[in-house]
Amino acid sequence: MSTPQMPDISMNEKELYLEEVFTDQRVGTIRRMSPVTAEGNPDASRPVLYIGSAQMMTPAGPLPLTFDIEASSLQEAVSKFSKGAEQAMEETMRELQEYRRQQASKIVMPGEGGMGGKIQF
Repeated sequence: MSTPQMPDISMNEKELYLEEVFTDQRVGTIRRMSPVTAEGNPDASRPVLYIGSAQMMTPAGPLPLTFDIEASSLQEAVSKFSKGAEQAMEETMRELQEYRRQQASKIVMPGEGGMGGKIQF
């Protein structure tokens, strides 16, 4: 029997970011990802990234939403947060509907589904 190979878990020092989190404590958060060098200095050769986070309530509980925000400043990211959250919610709803469709059309063969193909009363 072969031993499974461990994945590479080393950090890439050329892809480091300083993460700052901003929230209104009501709707969600925006993470500002500022590129830095391995020494922790700002890296102007790469763009600052903005990532939004919110939650969508479902019958099964809260479902996290994470989405990129195309912005050049925090103020612009805040103004685009709502549209990004709406798009992430719509995309998540489409994915859930597709998953439900796939599960509904799944053919169950005898012996599948944990019943072992036995008749139960």
